[in-house]
Amino acid sequence: MTIEVKVPDLPESVEDATIATWHKKAGDAVRRDENLLDLETDKVVLEVPAPADGVLRSILVEAGQTVMSGDVLAVIELALAPAASSSAAAAPAGAEVRQASVPDSSNSAATAPAPEVATWTAPPATPPAAATAKLSPAVRRVVAEEHIDPGSVEGSGRGGRLTKGDVLAFARKGGSRLEERIKMTRLRKRIAERMKEAQNTAAILTSFNEVDLKAVMDLRTRFREEFLKHHGVKLGLMSFFVKACCDALRKHPVVNASVDGDEIVYHNFQDVGIAVSTERGLMVPIIRNAEGLSLAEIEKTIEQFAVKSREGTISLEDLQGGTFTITNGGVFGSLVSTPLLNPPQSAILGMHAIKDRPVVLAGEIVARPMMYLALSYDHRIVDGRDAVQFLVSVKESLEDPARFLLGL
Repeated sequence: MTIEVKVPDLPESVEDATIATWHKKAGDAVRRDENLLDLETDKVVLEVPAPADGVLRSILVEAGQTVMSGDVLAVIELALAPAASSSAAAAPAGAEVRQASVPDSSNSAATAPAPEVATWTAPPATPPAAATAKLSPAVRRVVAEEHIDPGSVEGSGRGGRLTKGDVLAFARKGGSRLEERIKMTRLRKRIAERMKEAQNTAAILTSFNEVDLKAVMDLRTRFREEFLKHHGVKLGLMSFFVKACCDALRKHPVVNASVDGDEIVYHNFQDVGIAVSTERGLMVPIIRNAEGLSLAEIEKTIEQFAVKSREGTISLEDLQGGTFTITNGGVFGSLVSTPLLNPPQSAILGMHAIKDRPVVLAGEIVARPMMYLALSYDHRIVDGRDAVQFLVSVKESLEDPARFLLGL
């Protein structure tokens, strides 16, 4: 007896999906609810679990192909145990969202297809470990870092073995000059489309300022342990920026607005997106109604997004909407940049690395933890005055956190 594995109902507004990775190959034993494959959409990846215990008899659609809700992906031959068959058949396949993983080219169909279905068979891939099995850990590391084919390097070690020096010398001479072509994922293609859309549609301009973060850092140091003990979450830097931006958006609502045709839409709420870099690309989960949240509530929401990013359970609902975005290039060491708008939003704030720099205070030169701020905005509706005053408001709130904590 067999059962079909079908594409689950896709999230609203998602028409189709691409098979990113098969985690099983034909002939493999599978357990009910075990993930068989990943379906990639424009924003998220759906896991397709096995609907029953049994053997994956055949794979009908290969990785890289586009599928729609209800399409048959594979056929499972049910386990012989009656109890397992009856219980498994009664439970339909579901799907949960997770981040994409790198497609595994070794997952291919078995050579014994079911007579009633067609089977796709991929050529077996040579395991990378086979070419490096006799290499020392140091040599393997250099080979991987330099993308060198060890078979193209002449070894000078005992018995012709490769040494680290052999590989480094080969790399200095230009190496094997190998090139690799990898098809863009749907998410990367969607990111590219949205970035180009922002440039083609909006009149983007960027204004800069700098902020002294000593008051915020002193506050975090003073209350770090007490905050963690009381709220169960660390007091980070991002929550201060979210609160400061919400306060500035309240004072300058056009920065929180968006363009819809020939109309300006003013949002009477502040849904703040936090740009997050993942292995799959940039994602922007949304903190809903951030204006009404405390520092602790913001930190807990950000922590939940971090967990979902690690576990790959970010949902479409987490990513949709947003009226304003904050991105932090400082975590990668960026000193200054011009962030790109996240359409249809009209502004995005760029945070950068904190550096001790000399500043003049009360006539004396002192070292302070400084950060450059960048606000990119749609000049079609946001005037330079609004952008500059917004940045000044953010700066004032962060340099004197009591202002927004007291609602001033």
